[in-house]
Amino acid sequence: MPTILKFEELEIWKQSRMLSLKIFQITQKEVFSREYKFKEQIKSSAGSVMDNIAEGFDRSSRLEFLNFLGIAKGSCGEVRSQLYRAFDQQYISEKEFDETVSQYEQLSAKIAAFMNYLNKSPIKGQKFRSRQ
Repeated sequence: MPTILKFEELEIWKQSRMLSLKIFQITQKEVFSREYKFKEQIKSSAGSVMDNIAEGFDRSSRLEFLNFLGIAKGSCGEVRSQLYRAFDQQYISEKEFDETVSQYEQLSAKIAAFMNYLNKSPIKGQKFRSRQ
């Protein structure tokens, strides 16, 4: 695996960015205008996924990165749960629901696989490079 120097190179970050934008676009619908708190909550959860991947990467420690990836994975679950609420309240169509939930499930699985890879890695991170 080639060395990744910036979080923007991570496929999981790229996918989370795309999904965050998708959630933003979904919440621009008129039906969401009555539900300001819910609208902001789902947008915040979606943003949390990409932000925690970025912050964890820039901590330069494998263990800290793993911790932040765990938070990002949890935020994927939070968005999925909120999508159920949006669907139940008829804010999104069944097609939007199925597609978006599936994309968040796939992202969550990719984050889990990346966490598994990092757990097996002997590298501690940039911050510990001189001690390795």
